[in-house]
Amino acid sequence: MTMNIPEDLRYSADHEWAKLSGNCIRIGITDYAQDALGDVVFVQIPTVGAVVALGQSFSEVESTKSVSDIYAPLSGKVSQVNEALAQNPELLNSDPYGDGWICEIELSDPAQFEQLLTSSAYQNLIGG
Repeated sequence: MTMNIPEDLRYSADHEWAKLSGNCIRIGITDYAQDALGDVVFVQIPTVGAVVALGQSFSEVESTKSVSDIYAPLSGKVSQVNEALAQNPELLNSDPYGDGWICEIELSDPAQFEQLLTSSAYQNLIGG
């Protein structure tokens, strides 16, 4: 199975994606992560205003297989959350890079974005 790894995004080694927009990033989990999780049944949505640190767990995703932490790919403050996931957690499976986004973070250190993996580096990480 070929994994969808959009070239306009950056990736963490923990399988989150990040899309930069000004001083904010929109984040979610990768196609690889949702595939490994199986059917997602619950998403713990972070709180708007919460301060997150690079590498810190700030959310949880529960699937029929397991519960997994979601780690902040960058440091900053949660500025927006995807409320739709509360009612439709399966959006993480059906549209991980679109309607399945988890939250937006206002960056405290925009330079961190450059340290995330490119799509080709992420492809190499997952053995593609």
